[in-house]
Amino acid sequence: IAKEVAKLLEMKAQLGGEEGKHKFVLKTPKGTRDYSPKQMAIRERVFNAIITCFKRHGAEVIDTPVFELKETLTGKYGEDSKLIYDLKDQGGELLSLRYDLTVPFARYLAMNKITNIKRYHIAKVYRRDNPAMTRGRYREFYQCDFDIAGQFDPMIPDAECLKIVHEILSDLQLGDFLIKVNDRRILDGMFAVCGVPDSKFRTICSSVDKLDKIPWEEVRSEMVGEKGLSPEAADRIGEYVQLHGGLDLIERLLQDPKLSQNKLAKEGLGDMKLLFEYLTLFGIAGKVRRCRGRRGGCPRGRAGCGRYDGLVGMFDPKGRKVPCVGVSIGIERIFSILEQRVEASEEKIRTTETQVLVASAQKKLLEERLKLISELWDAGIKAEMLYKKNPKLLNQLQYCEDTGIPLVAIVGEQELKDGVVKLRVVATREEVNVRRESLVEEIRMRTSQ
Repeated sequence: IAKEVAKLLEMKAQLGGEEGKHKFVLKTPKGTRDYSPKQMAIRERVFNAIITCFKRHGAEVIDTPVFELKETLTGKYGEDSKLIYDLKDQGGELLSLRYDLTVPFARYLAMNKITNIKRYHIAKVYRRDNPAMTRGRYREFYQCDFDIAGQFDPMIPDAECLKIVHEILSDLQLGDFLIKVNDRRILDGMFAVCGVPDSKFRTICSSVDKLDKIPWEEVRSEMVGEKGLSPEAADRIGEYVQLHGGLDLIERLLQDPKLSQNKLAKEGLGDMKLLFEYLTLFGIAGKVRRCRGRRGGCPRGRAGCGRYDGLVGMFDPKGRKVPCVGVSIGIERIFSILEQRVEASEEKIRTTETQVLVASAQKKLLEERLKLISELWDAGIKAEMLYKKNPKLLNQLQYCEDTGIPLVAIVGEQELKDGVVKLRVVATREEVNVRRESLVEEIRMRTSQ
């Protein structure tokens, strides 16, 4: 007996009793989050607005794997390559989670020998970054990309990308915004005429990029004190980078005696002037300004735009280039702004799209409710019912109030005899009898408004 008891005790220990249960840490991984139905309703609203805009401009949709061969991503992001997630169990291949949607797109073009496409892609990307959740900066997040690949006349696709940014930000009603654009050739030409050595172009460029965050005096101090640029060259740069404006500034810089003599700067300014002429025709030039650094886009990371003409050639065996220009919407920042706005306004957000609740006024009508709701589902009507045999009418009406369902289709003994359904408008409490065969059309008509 003792031997059998010992065996049973050993088995119990292996299986684990209440005291041996594993204590789970109930949290999401660092830099990620869950989304409640209310938050998802806001996200879907934003996604729908963005997708509608992309489709309006004639884009096709593609998808690519969430992970790529490690060599596909290596060397494409400069210093940011350290933020790529490598996968441990690769099944015989060295793999990494995608860092953005642009490099996979370039690989897709080269692999399929595509030289002309207008596409959008909305999917999650991953970065082993230090998250700042309150500002919409995560390790797992969505990107919404629109890109035009192909050989076209200068600046026409670029202007359309900026028009798309303007349409989306206006549609989402995020408040006032400004789109900043630049051409790397202008910046390189400016550095050359200001006396910046070629070897310091990249590092001085990274300092100028900080001008949106810190004042010129601090940027100058960094360039001279930390990066060894001469004070004279820094002061000459300061004269240019502190200028603001749109087409008027471009025309002024084209007349600049030094910049106009630099081939790169002159080419960049010529294309920039052409871009602003197209933006004027699109009616959005007033919302666009030349920025001081390399990066185009909008404040607070709501969108980023850019050309990457050489990226596809890095994958093509023969090095064939496919010119590309695209825009990426900073969706997580937008979500943060909208979520904060909803919280502040205490706006009631519907988390379902249910058009009608099928209810009963008396007991023993479950079968009739099931028949009716099936008819509505088969007709494409979004309908619900309470999962009780004999729910109280008051409880059914209260459920509609709580969830925002606009209509109630009530079946009762008298309605069944008369071949009608009592349709109740929740907001006004108006009730009308509708012939059963006309119910679907009546619901569609009332909910379409």
